[in-house]
Amino acid sequence: MELIDFVKGYFASPKHVGALTPSSRGLAERVTEAACVSEAAAVIEFGPGTGVFTEVIARKIRTGTKFFAIEISEEFVRACRERCPGVKVIHDSAENARRYMVEMGIEHCDCIVSGLPFANFENDLQDGLLNTAYELLKPGGVFVTFTYFFSPYMPRGRRFRRRLEGRFSRVEKTGIVWSNVPPAFAYRAIK
Repeated sequence: MELIDFVKGYFASPKHVGALTPSSRGLAERVTEAACVSEAAAVIEFGPGTGVFTEVIARKIRTGTKFFAIEISEEFVRACRERCPGVKVIHDSAENARRYMVEMGIEHCDCIVSGLPFANFENDLQDGLLNTAYELLKPGGVFVTFTYFFSPYMPRGRRFRRRLEGRFSRVEKTGIVWSNVPPAFAYRAIK
């Protein structure tokens, strides 16, 4: 079901669904490790899709950690809720995450894990989402998002890296997860 959801989502809205296949478990492990979700008191996930990262986050967080995922696609919200029934999955734009943080009594979060296809987004949407992420994080908080191994060689990928570096005090790259299709790595941006 997951592969079918992704293919349908990609062809219905290729700018919002950045891949034909869901991320691998290996990439989810790498991203959640880079975000240090197991040490966090509050975690937000932008764009959980069908819940590959959501499932790993839910497994790794401590009891009492506040966590929610926010997804704009109604179909992906349903799929993620089915896969991760114990997780609060909100149907809305990640730009509106502050509202849900307030409802949950979260002032700032420790980390944000993102599955959003930033390189596909126009400048205004990239800026809005990155500004939101920056504002939601506590000082020292971490924003982690993945991209495909060829992204740094593409104009949109270089533009996105510059946008990250323009906001965050430090931006690091993880190693490439070759088992992902296509191979991918994560950016770890620290506020």
